[in-house]
Amino acid sequence: MGVLTPLAVKIGSISWLPRYLPQIVVADSALQKVTGQRVTLLDVAGLPNITLLAAGRKSGVVRSTRLLAVPEEKGGWLIAGSYFGGPDMPQWVFNVRAAETVEVEHHGTRTTMHPRELEGDKRERAWRTLVDVWPNFDLYVKRTDRQIPVFRLEPVESN
Repeated sequence: MGVLTPLAVKIGSISWLPRYLPQIVVADSALQKVTGQRVTLLDVAGLPNITLLAAGRKSGVVRSTRLLAVPEEKGGWLIAGSYFGGPDMPQWVFNVRAAETVEVEHHGTRTTMHPRELEGDKRERAWRTLVDVWPNFDLYVKRTDRQIPVFRLEPVESN
């Protein structure tokens, strides 16, 4: 967590913010472009994040998405398909659900991971961990009728 994280949490809790998500994405993309993909708004906010690379379920084209992600032991990550609590499921969720493996890039290192969508008690425990890092996830639940999917990304064992 960084010095700007409390401010980011406050801004992220603003009820009308999701209306400006397209503009936020454009601003974040511009920041990434001018920094050679080294800095995102999540970095500025002091939040842990990854670049998720997953093949499109129909096209097979690899898509990259920068996501807030909570690190776990043994190199794993937790991610949530929240999209600020919007009504629509993020497209990356469908690609991850269809994938046997995905790639995760973090600080210049790329790792092949198995994505596992969590349910029941495992999902609840992971959700609490996600909320500890980004309290606004609980607000997002109130903004949407859909269940926000939670994934655990686990490194593929090399033999």
